[in-house]
Amino acid sequence: MCASLTSTERAAPRVDYRLYLVTDAGLSRGRRTAEVVRAALAGGVTMVQYREKAGSTRLMIEEARELAALCRAAGVPFIVNDRLDVALAVEADGVHVGQDDMPASLARRLVGMGKILGVSAGSPEEARQAEADGADYVGASPVFATPTKADAPPPVGVEGLGRLAAAVRIPVVAIGGINAGNAGAMIAAGAAGVAVVSALVSAADVREAAASLRRVVDAAVGAARGRGEARRVGKQ
Repeated sequence: MCASLTSTERAAPRVDYRLYLVTDAGLSRGRRTAEVVRAALAGGVTMVQYREKAGSTRLMIEEARELAALCRAAGVPFIVNDRLDVALAVEADGVHVGQDDMPASLARRLVGMGKILGVSAGSPEEARQAEADGADYVGASPVFATPTKADAPPPVGVEGLGRLAAAVRIPVVAIGGINAGNAGAMIAAGAAGVAVVSALVSAADVREAAASLRRVVDAAVGAARGRGEARRVGKQ
């Protein structure tokens, strides 16, 4: 039997993970998800994940198709959370799965080698397994306690994020309670970027909130590179 091909043994897609928007219709202050995504793209997000747990498959496909078009026009990767069927239907750039979703190795086989595969991990062991299963990046989840995901495991904290990032060769994205006040610390701990939900989708001015976060992250990336500590940050 042939050994599985990990993302470090193949040509992984080039992705800028610095500021990663994760959508949440319930936190968007009554605004359409497309409106939020359009504003966030204008503010400088570098990646978008469509996360929708409610609604029919048909409606999800229609909404995801609209978001995919917005991201494509902006030159930003578009990822679908969990729903591989929706990701394939709209020709998304990839899919993100959690520990209780479709196994990452199966997701990789179904989505193909040319798509982006993200996997949530709450420990170095889970991160290493995700890498072995063919993940392109790991979502360190959650770093801090957050109300946006009620079933989230215990937070790993900044030190846990650092251990997780050191355990793998693929990029690690910090998620869970991330905002402009702590985003810089995530990069300093070894993250390639930050994934943000409420700090953007719940903001009164999504574009300005995204621009502010982008400035914080860019400054942190520059400082980390200046210290020679940046690993897998920004464009891969």
